[in-house]
Amino acid sequence: MILTGHQPNYLPYAGFFHKIALADEFVIVDNVQFVKRGPFGWIHRNKIRTPQGWDWLTIPTLTSGRYTQTIKEAKIDNSIPWRRKHWRSIEWNYNKAPFFKEYADKLKAVYDMEWESISGLNIHFIKILLDILDIKIPIHIASELDIEGRATDLVINICKKLGATTYISGIHGRDYLEESRFKENNIELIYQEFKHPEYKQCQEGTFIPNLSVIDVLFNCGHKGLGIIMGK
Repeated sequence: MILTGHQPNYLPYAGFFHKIALADEFVIVDNVQFVKRGPFGWIHRNKIRTPQGWDWLTIPTLTSGRYTQTIKEAKIDNSIPWRRKHWRSIEWNYNKAPFFKEYADKLKAVYDMEWESISGLNIHFIKILLDILDIKIPIHIASELDIEGRATDLVINICKKLGATTYISGIHGRDYLEESRFKENNIELIYQEFKHPEYKQCQEGTFIPNLSVIDVLFNCGHKGLGIIMGK
């Protein structure tokens, strides 16, 4: 069985779904540290296209009072009207995209709901986006698997728990995964190779890659997954 995993990013980019589509099962890794910056700082924010280039959609977060907290523990600061702001920004920048109306209601319904947990919100969005892209594989939540460990240990323990013989890692896995440990445990480690596709964006100007996958959906519609997979 081929397994892949990732933190529950907010409105993830196309490469997130490319990796999932290569696997037989997917685990949402919500039991690791919540990071706001760097290559893993996509839990509470992502980018969308605007006429001026791109802009952030950022979910305000509450400070736990602890030095570290897991993604599952991270809470949203709802004293700030972020839901209204995010949806207005999405609607304003994509209302003229060819497939905006096809998906708008499904996404807006999520913003009409109240959320306290970042992981809860993101997992809900991820499941909706997987359904829209027609990626139908089993999804597991790491915090529900009763598994411990960090970095390589955590990934190997998840693979063993779910019976995976192959694990697909994103490119940043090269920075922290101990490849020899996977060989010792008879698990094949593969690194994702993703080249971001180009397509016609509804705004004028040079193509901007690595935005939220909603940019692909609003501009490409039902062809979205094929474009993401390079077909």
